Amino acid sequence: MATVDLSFTEQAFRPDAMRSNHKMGFDAPLMSALPMMPPMDQQQATASSQDFGRIGAGHAFAGMPGSGFEPERFQDKNNADLKFKHGTTTLAFTFKHGVLVAVDSRASMGSYIGSGTVKKVIEINKYLLGTMAGGAADCSFWERHLAQQCRLFELRNGRRISVAAASKMLANVMWQYRGRGLSCGTMIAGWDTKGDNQGPKLYYVDSDGTRLQNNLFSVGSGSTYAYGVLDNGYNGGDLTPEEAVTLGKRAIWHATHRDAYSGGTINVYWVKADGWQKMFAGDMNTLTDGFEKERQERAAKAAEDNNSMVDDE
Repeated sequence: MATVDLSFTEQAFRPDAMRSNHKMGFDAPLMSALPMMPPMDQQQATASSQDFGRIGAGHAFAGMPGSGFEPERFQDKNNADLKFKHGTTTLAFTFKHGVLVAVDSRASMGSYIGSGTVKKVIEINKYLLGTMAGGAADCSFWERHLAQQCRLFELRNGRRISVAAASKMLANVMWQYRGRGLSCGTMIAGWDTKGDNQGPKLYYVDSDGTRLQNNLFSVGSGSTYAYGVLDNGYNGGDLTPEEAVTLGKRAIWHATHRDAYSGGTINVYWVKADGWQKMFAGDMNTLTDGFEKERQERAAKAAEDNNSMVDDE
């Protein structure tokens, strides 16, 4: 069986390596305390895949009648690594009063629904929020690690970290581990109070190391449906807090009804200058009556307008 040299962990956590973080400047990402993945050559990769196949074939549950575990259903014939099928709907947008974050709560792997109450908003600190889309374990672990690094930055520098620096920290981690099987599509939302660029900020970071700033993002299998609602209701950020919350709820609700991999409860957060506030948490089905009534009213009004135009002609 192939073995992996783990001596790199001893070097990564040497006191002198960890102390060197402090010399990198105020907003420098604190990365040298992270374990660096050793390079894997083609021979090691092939051996690992073969070992995985032997372990799967010899597993106590493999091939056992009624066990429900059939490795070939989850493995690609050309690549023995597990291929997870996951889905979700998360969104965030900036407006003149802050950042609105809305998510669903369903965790799925293909047609299997693992949970309906997943907390897809990670509360990094009082002023920063992160969202989860992709692998639940990957997103949860690395965003909680980011929360630790943000707290360390605050203790070392006597001020809270900016949204840009926090998102850069996460992007640096993703870049270091790119190609290693991570699955993350996250958004980092917050409010900066110092510097020339004050106000609400929103960044997107994924497992390829991509980092983007914009005023509106939607991530997940239901994002296309959410974008349709957001494009219709988002007017460049000129919204009241009540209008922003309603728009977020409506976008997630439509996505959960069109995307089989999204559902459960809808959670809505508002990030403002003095920190984030949870604005709504409720089952998607409780919103059905209200939104369906609005849809019927709009359809009736459109039909009435069409009839009046025909009469005028």
